[in-house]
Amino acid sequence: MNEVEPTITLWRPVGPVELKLIEASGMQAFPPRLPDQPIFYPVLSEAYAVQIARDWNVPASGAGFVTRFDVRKSFLDRYRVEHAGSMAHLEYWIPAEDLDDFNKAIVGRIEVTAAFSRESSS
Repeated sequence: MNEVEPTITLWRPVGPVELKLIEASGMQAFPPRLPDQPIFYPVLSEAYAVQIARDWNVPASGAGFVTRFDVRKSFLDRYRVEHAGSMAHLEYWIPAEDLDDFNKAIVGRIEVTAAFSRESSS
């Protein structure tokens, strides 16, 4: 009998450029970090991802999206949960050099659960 490995559901706020790169992967991987982005930070709550997508991605790039995906718990056990501000702002800090392994630990597809634009957030 095959046991299903436990997963943790995470969210990631993204802008339109990052979403296009995720789509190019078949909704299966996040793109490599840019040189000035040493950390990949998926978040632990949809509400926090919505806040970032709406309040940061929309002003910065005109649109923000919330993605949801499952990651093998055994992979995430290597990292601790970080507080980024308040206790509601919880995220994993995955070093950029670990992103390929992170992508391999994603179970299933990355889904878009919310979209915001300048028109929709006013």
